[in-house]
Amino acid sequence: MNIEKTTNGPSEGGYIQYTDGPSEDNYAQHTDGPSEDKYIQHADSPSEDNYIQHADGLSYKLKKPFDFSFLKKYGTVFKVYDDQDSGNICFGIDGVQKLFVKFAGAPTVRACVGESEAVNTLKRAERIYRDLAHPNLVKLLDAEEIGGGYAMVFEWADAECMHPMYPLSRRKFLAAPIKTRLRMFDDILIFHAHVINKGYIAVDFYDGSVMYDFNNRRTIICDIDFYRKTPCFNDRGRMWGSSRFMSPEEFTLGAELDEVTNVYTMGAAAFALFGDETDRVIRNWKLNDSSFQIAKKAVGGERRERQRSIVQFIDEWSAALNQK
Repeated sequence: MNIEKTTNGPSEGGYIQYTDGPSEDNYAQHTDGPSEDKYIQHADSPSEDNYIQHADGLSYKLKKPFDFSFLKKYGTVFKVYDDQDSGNICFGIDGVQKLFVKFAGAPTVRACVGESEAVNTLKRAERIYRDLAHPNLVKLLDAEEIGGGYAMVFEWADAECMHPMYPLSRRKFLAAPIKTRLRMFDDILIFHAHVINKGYIAVDFYDGSVMYDFNNRRTIICDIDFYRKTPCFNDRGRMWGSSRFMSPEEFTLGAELDEVTNVYTMGAAAFALFGDETDRVIRNWKLNDSSFQIAKKAVGGERRERQRSIVQFIDEWSAALNQK
């Protein structure tokens, strides 16, 4: 394992170089951690000395050296995602099959949590992925303690990501025909109805959690590490997530987070796909006026203004789309 020291780690340029690869975020696995608008937060590189290591000819940054020789177990590294604020570092690996390996326990440069907390979070996430297994959820293959940390091994997805961190992928995503985007949104809704039925709610769902495989016409949800079992209450003040998708109660310490909270999230997703996700005005809406009213109702600031369930939102949304 080769190691070199650098005092100038790339700043946001680290994001640009990843826009050409399979967007796991392009595995939202580049957005695999808490998504608090981190592509904005991280405009400045950490000032401390970083170390550059290499795996199968690819370089990546760490705060200090770390032994990743265990990756050989999975195959040959072809992609590295080292800019997570979650404390995870992620690898695209080609072996018997293509894999996405998310690892916690290494001293990553941009981590906003300690290594032990990152490991504990990833261990908890294993149960979430298994409980919420679904055709539209990225497939978890294995999870294990290894290399002094914890690894989750997923099936690789050759897909584009909707997140602004990946401008080329995002442009392709938003240039897709309306019919394709409607199918994506249906998949998002169906998955989250499944989440509710399993006794969970979505936390930290945002556009970085959505990928689309254009070749196979498949929507893929990823990065659900912070979804929670119900009942759930806001124990942080500002929950994990992108503010563009977060309801008022996700900023209110002690507030209950429930299905009505996720109705807001689904409404925000509708505006991200079919309108203006910040202004949410009808002049920027790509569908009919009736569907705009349903999405606007879902993102009501007062909980009583919203649909009471995701199923109700789906029913109202479908009826609105059928109106002329």
